[in-house]
Amino acid sequence: MKRLLDIVLSLAALLVLSPLMLGAALAVALESGVPVLFRQTRLGLHGREFGMFKFRSMVKNAAAIGPYFTSGDDPRITRVGRFIRRTSIDELPQILNVLKGDMSLVGPRPDVPAQRKLYSDADWAQRCSVRPGITGLAQALLRSEGTEAQRLEADLRYTREVSLWLDLKIMVWTLGRLTGKGSN
Repeated sequence: MKRLLDIVLSLAALLVLSPLMLGAALAVALESGVPVLFRQTRLGLHGREFGMFKFRSMVKNAAAIGPYFTSGDDPRITRVGRFIRRTSIDELPQILNVLKGDMSLVGPRPDVPAQRKLYSDADWAQRCSVRPGITGLAQALLRSEGTEAQRLEADLRYTREVSLWLDLKIMVWTLGRLTGKGSN
């Protein structure tokens, strides 16, 4: 049922959001050229690697000139990139990952391979027991203000309590955060 919901809502989101996505692609292309999409190796269900899509928000060779993580004042982030990151528009191409089955709309955010070492084997196995999501409990409740430990606890809580009802609540909370109307 979760997979069916992912497909139906993703197709609807693509239809509704396509003008915004085309605008974002055009803005990225005009500011810093093509490609407008960035594909990064992430770890998904059962720790399998997949290529996660995002709108490119950094200079073209960003991975070669800095770490996998960024800070708020990272000089690799473009002007358009700052806007699409702040508004989470850069995440919209992950709808394609959901349709492919690499991701779900809701689940723990997928990590880059270098982050695997941050987890105990038990926490990693539990975290990877569900498909990663475009949004998750940690993003809905904490956005990026939470500590690593708080985000991990939210991810593990999600894996223990996963349900369609929880997914729907997380989607509503996430939309509330994005629109400035709170998280719960």
